[in-house]
Amino acid sequence: RRRNEGQDDDFGPPLFGDEPTDQHEATGRLTFDAGDTGQLPPWTDPPTGQVPTTLGGGAAPDHTDDLDVWSSFSGTAPVWSDDPEPVDEFDVPARTTGQVERTPGDIYADDLDEGAGEPRRGPGRITIGTDPTDDRAARPMPTGRGRGRNEPVRGARPAGKPGAATPGTGGRNMPVAVAMGLGLVAVFIALLLVGPVAAMVMVVAVIGLAAVEFFGKVTEKGYRPATVVGIAAAVGFPLAAYWVGERALPVVMLVAFVAGCLTFISASSLEASPLPNMAVTSLGLIWIGFTGAYAALILHASTVSLLTAAGPTKHVGTDTLFLIALAVVANDVGALFIGSAAGRTPLRAWISPNKTVEGLLGGAVMTLLAMVVVGVSDKSTSWNSTGDLIILGIVVSIMAPIGDLVESMFKRNLDVKDFGTLVKGHGGVLDRFDGFLITLPAVYYLMEILHPWVTK
Repeated sequence: RRRNEGQDDDFGPPLFGDEPTDQHEATGRLTFDAGDTGQLPPWTDPPTGQVPTTLGGGAAPDHTDDLDVWSSFSGTAPVWSDDPEPVDEFDVPARTTGQVERTPGDIYADDLDEGAGEPRRGPGRITIGTDPTDDRAARPMPTGRGRGRNEPVRGARPAGKPGAATPGTGGRNMPVAVAMGLGLVAVFIALLLVGPVAAMVMVVAVIGLAAVEFFGKVTEKGYRPATVVGIAAAVGFPLAAYWVGERALPVVMLVAFVAGCLTFISASSLEASPLPNMAVTSLGLIWIGFTGAYAALILHASTVSLLTAAGPTKHVGTDTLFLIALAVVANDVGALFIGSAAGRTPLRAWISPNKTVEGLLGGAVMTLLAMVVVGVSDKSTSWNSTGDLIILGIVVSIMAPIGDLVESMFKRNLDVKDFGTLVKGHGGVLDRFDGFLITLPAVYYLMEILHPWVTK
């Protein structure tokens, strides 16, 4: 549109001039000649090759920063500078300062106890091994478990040849171990020679002390079991079994379970954590009291009239218990020395890095050799067949290592080296008799099936 005559030009010089060409006036069309373009706007200047800078402080642009349309799904969420950064529960940086609002279920660096090395869990997360109803009464997960997928188990064999186990005896004092073992064997044999009642004294004492060690250690680690009920029931199992027989075991178990439940029912609130603590109580009852009672059942066989073709067998219980002790000791000695000398393949490294497959086989060979020697020398008046003794050796070779692994597994879970301190640096009663606990029930039922005293 033509500009009005005399109007101030506030918008700069006209772009195409003020007067139309004759052609425009004649045809009504706008045309341009070579010299009629006028001054072009600044965006038509020749390109300089420069890129506009959008970063402050003159920072150079990052030409590699391409747009990733999936970054909102795979990247990490932004964190405000004044908030502590959520961290992985097993990869926790230094402690943060300041008090900020927390999101339930997240674990922050502030959640670490001084020197504890593990986070305190908030109410937003339920952890296996704790009572989700009350964090104050729940036992925190010890540092020996729940590690990250790539984090090595504490106490595992050092880096070296793949698959190679660490030979050795786990830092034990071998002279002390040998002396202690010989002393226990001497006392045990002397009591067996006196009779089954004297042997029962040792059985009850061992089970009672083992129960005290177990309940004391789990209490130290934060559980609150029914300790009095657990120890009393553990001692009551062998006494009832020796007095009444096998049918006494379920009765004692039922009474102990009800008594334990009543202990937690009488608590003032749910802070007593009845579920995990009653579970720990039941573990002690079954693992120590129930299985240990089978030693009393074996001795009980010497007090009943077993009239067979061979006549009364008053020594069957004491003979069988002696053979069990001989086989378990032979298994431990064979596994120790063969494993130390030639152990290369870990048996269950996450439980005990010093136990090897070679040690397991060496213990089995030593056990069978001991049973063959007993059979050939005809030293047992109850187990008359070398074949039966070999079967006994096979059963012990399987069950004794299982009992040892079970105890080591529980110690690893509790993050303790030993359950007791009967001998400083060597462990307690439960640590020394763990191989017997699973072996005793198996041998008792083997004895009931084979009736070795009548085998010709």
